[in-house]
Amino acid sequence: MENTGFIKKITIADIDACKKTASFLQSPEWGEFKSRFGWSSLAFLIDWKEAGEEPLLVLSRPLAPGISFAYIPWGPQAAGFADNEQKGKAAAALAPALRQFLPRNTAFLRIDPPWYAEDGETPQPLSLPFIRAAADIQPPDTVLIDLTASESDILANMKPKWRYNVGLAEKKGVQVNRAGAQGLDVFYSLLKETAKRDNIAIHSFQYYKTLIEIYNSGEREAGGSLTVYTAVFGGEPLAAIVVLFRGKQATYLYGASSNQYRNLMAPYALQWQAIRDAKESGCEVYDLFGIPPDDNPNHPMAGLYRFKTGFGGRIIHRPGSWDFPYRRQLYSIFRITELARKKLRDSKKNRKKAASRN
Repeated sequence: MENTGFIKKITIADIDACKKTASFLQSPEWGEFKSRFGWSSLAFLIDWKEAGEEPLLVLSRPLAPGISFAYIPWGPQAAGFADNEQKGKAAAALAPALRQFLPRNTAFLRIDPPWYAEDGETPQPLSLPFIRAAADIQPPDTVLIDLTASESDILANMKPKWRYNVGLAEKKGVQVNRAGAQGLDVFYSLLKETAKRDNIAIHSFQYYKTLIEIYNSGEREAGGSLTVYTAVFGGEPLAAIVVLFRGKQATYLYGASSNQYRNLMAPYALQWQAIRDAKESGCEVYDLFGIPPDDNPNHPMAGLYRFKTGFGGRIIHRPGSWDFPYRRQLYSIFRITELARKKLRDSKKNRKKAASRN
């Protein structure tokens, strides 16, 4: 496919072309994983003319009989462009150019741009014909810990209470164990307990099992690996996290905790062990993967913001999910439905939080 704008050529590629992508969400393993749960994975090579060539993973899924949508998680990278404004223009050129490669019944393309602004700055939005999505798929806001610093400096950058809690867990005898699939039963049992306590939705056991199996299969060179960390006290599991190690970055994907012995600060011990392991393995960044946009005490996930930002690191903000309609009438119907679902979901979270304060 030839294009006279930003794009010189788009070619269909084997999914392994995505092996060297920056984000795990653009990796062949992620494409294979999503293909096990109702998605189709498509890989392309995008020739950005002067900005060079890069791979791109695109996912597609049915919305209803005869209607589907396409999704680019944390893409396009557009790494060869000088600034975020140019990256946005590149994305605007890519969206219509991809249409001929997608299923004919694709109503719209959703993208999660990976570029970001730091701290209080506003991330570069996309412009028309992109439309801000009614709901984000990936978390736009997160905390990145610099692992090139020494362990003592990483600890020093934490809030004092967080350093204290890390030490307290160790002093009280909380033991942190590393496992792959062997720790999944413990993790999922704690996850169900967490979901009931916090009124959150979770995936099936098979979902997490498949994710771990794919990343730990070793079938693709440098594809990454998943570690399940469990924190135990007196033989009783108190908390567990799942961390992905890939290239120069480690990402904290999932966490769960028991209602028991919360005063032993097991989640702090888990994060500190994962941070140290990531640094030792050669990672340069530890991504805590998702916080609310700001420190708003009324946000239903305000506790998550406080917990993750307490470990130090840079707070970054991505633009969030944006939609490029191909079939506007169908997209409009979907958008109204998605907005209604989000409003209902947010209302339930706010009611749950209000009830917990009373």
